[in-house]
Amino acid sequence: MDKYKIIVTGANGQLGVDVVEHLKKHGHVVYGYGREELDITNHSQVSHVLHDIRPEVVVHCGAYTKVDQAEAEPEQAYLVNGYGTRNIAVAAEAINAKLVYLSTDYVFNGNAETPYDEFETIEPINVYGRSKRMGECFVERLHKKHFIVRTSWVYGEHGSNFVKTMVKLGLEKKTVSVVNDQIGCPTYTKDLAEGIGRLLTTNKYGTYHISNSGHCSWYEFAEAVFRLTGIETELVPVTSEQFVRPAKRPKYSVFNHMALKLNGFPTLRHWEEGLNDFLKASILEGLNRAEDRSEMKGKTG
Repeated sequence: MDKYKIIVTGANGQLGVDVVEHLKKHGHVVYGYGREELDITNHSQVSHVLHDIRPEVVVHCGAYTKVDQAEAEPEQAYLVNGYGTRNIAVAAEAINAKLVYLSTDYVFNGNAETPYDEFETIEPINVYGRSKRMGECFVERLHKKHFIVRTSWVYGEHGSNFVKTMVKLGLEKKTVSVVNDQIGCPTYTKDLAEGIGRLLTTNKYGTYHISNSGHCSWYEFAEAVFRLTGIETELVPVTSEQFVRPAKRPKYSVFNHMALKLNGFPTLRHWEEGLNDFLKASILEGLNRAEDRSEMKGKTG
């Protein structure tokens, strides 16, 4: 496998950390930049950094990801996800580097009844989705050698996410309410990083849907978290109308991984396998230690 010099933006984020780790493990020379080291909204800074390092690949994980807050501050969402991505695309094109841009299932309206492939009509229903679509458009128009990677329902060891929230609530509360009418594909960051790593070593450019296989509702996702961790709490299904948030969510955003299959790439494993591995690696050990401490305290108290 070819070894590359690679820049990763958003390198301190939930996905970025695992992307950097995966690429280094496979022998690539990786330069990871967080928001403090590289302001993607600063055109001259982005240009200077990319021209100075001259990577063969740029993996653009940096993004504004506060879905609800984007409704209140759309300019910031468009600045980071739109024009920040434009800056990365222009600078990467100028040095002939491949570009991987991380996008989202939120570019779809969620009204479908069958999984979305990469050729479906785009119609985002909230500011976050529109800002990420804006980034896609800049990449498509300004950069020739690009991979647009749409993913969904991401969770991992680094940063906050649904899985960690469910574990916390399950330990603190007797009942937890979760929406049961939004369907999607949970995606483990380590699996996603592996999929990205396979893409960037090729010239099979284009748009890809990369998520773990299978699908579920948020309620079913939470049920799996509690079942696999052994947390005993009452899980209550609620509708989206009962759990109103500032940003409207797609009700159905299941992916068809058509581009992966047509281009000869493997699809990712089932979402529950990824979840089980994540819980074993990051959650269960801590829960077991806490349980051991509790038992010891009971014996010595």
